[in-house]
Amino acid sequence: MAILRVLSALVWAVVFLVLFLFALKNTDPVTVRFYFDQEWRAPLMLVALAAFAAGAVFGMIACIPAFMRRHREIAGLKKELRLRPAAHAAVERLGSPGDAPTGT
Repeated sequence: MAILRVLSALVWAVVFLVLFLFALKNTDPVTVRFYFDQEWRAPLMLVALAAFAAGAVFGMIACIPAFMRRHREIAGLKKELRLRPAAHAAVERLGSPGDAPTGT
């Protein structure tokens, strides 16, 4: 288990180092132009990081309807589970449908 932790930490350190060196190589200023002649000057890596962060935020916002649907479904299933023992006891008191006389 300890070997797995060390290996995981080593992999994360390598990923951090690669991204850090990538950021150092991309410090040239770039201009991002918006509408109405607005512009933003920043280092390329900052612009890339901002684009990544914006994509992550929009992706999370896009997942909200699915999360809400699942939440409502889980709440309904929990309610059904709470009601099921009472319904099952009532059926046992009255007898199962197969116990009814057939009339022949």
